[in-house]
Amino acid sequence: MRRVKAIDSHTEGEPTRVIISGGPDLGSGSIRDRREIFARDHDDFRRMSIEEPRGSDVLVGAMLVEAHEADCVAGVIFFNNAGVLGMCGHGTIGVVRTLAHLGRIKTGTHRLDTPVGIVQFTLRADDVVEVANVPSRRTHAGIAVQVAGLGVVVGDVAWGGNWFFIAPSPLKIPLQLDRAAELTAHAWSVRRALATAGITGDDGGEIDHIEFTEPARRADCAWRNFVLCPGGAYDRSPCGTGTSAKIACLVADGKIALGERVGAESFIGTRFEGWHSIDSAGAIRPTIAGRAWITAEIELLIDASDPCAAGIPKQ
Repeated sequence: MRRVKAIDSHTEGEPTRVIISGGPDLGSGSIRDRREIFARDHDDFRRMSIEEPRGSDVLVGAMLVEAHEADCVAGVIFFNNAGVLGMCGHGTIGVVRTLAHLGRIKTGTHRLDTPVGIVQFTLRADDVVEVANVPSRRTHAGIAVQVAGLGVVVGDVAWGGNWFFIAPSPLKIPLQLDRAAELTAHAWSVRRALATAGITGDDGGEIDHIEFTEPARRADCAWRNFVLCPGGAYDRSPCGTGTSAKIACLVADGKIALGERVGAESFIGTRFEGWHSIDSAGAIRPTIAGRAWITAEIELLIDASDPCAAGIPKQ
């Protein structure tokens, strides 16, 4: 019987499962290299730890590993039901709360080693976590794509740690729970249309996150969003990398000032706060602030005789 220990949390509604022991040996290379080893050689572990029957499509995994950079408190590899991720904003906040829960960090500023680079975060005394994300940018503005059933959809292509296509809600469908099925179907249609049209991020990077927006309903937010993630589940939080990508678009349009704090409202009404600085290379560096709550300390049991030991096979 193999045993894997994990801590579950949710960040403004979006769940994270942090693997704290029992994961595969990935060597001692860079976190980027270890991510590739994990993706190539240990997909059964990814599926086992977050997919059915032990998880669900909405669950995001984060495996703690030893940091490659000496000044980092930990290294982390993020993954979901579609595969490995480069970065995950809500997941980073969940990881920070987990590290605090384990007594590995206290309030203050720390650094986390991720596949897309070093991410600095601050755990505040009020339990809010501020994550200084990777450099973000808008690469294409006002891209028009013909989408079956929707007509022409116009949006921006932006990077916030993942590639996003950000557009107003199609057909003006309200971003609310009772329209989730329609929004999901339309987001899939947009993603397929982008691929068919050959529209990508830099260096052919696949646009695997679709973000629809509308005016916020909360007074403390600037917009409300619906984000479809690569595996087909929608984000319950305002999406950290999506908020970063949106901030990059707003900066490019001259709609927010340096350091100006704006609220991002999720599909379920929860909130992130974001602002940006400009680094020495002139890049936009968003910071995202939000909260996470620990929901469970668990031990996953893997029996070799279990036909679903590596998760339920997908068609």
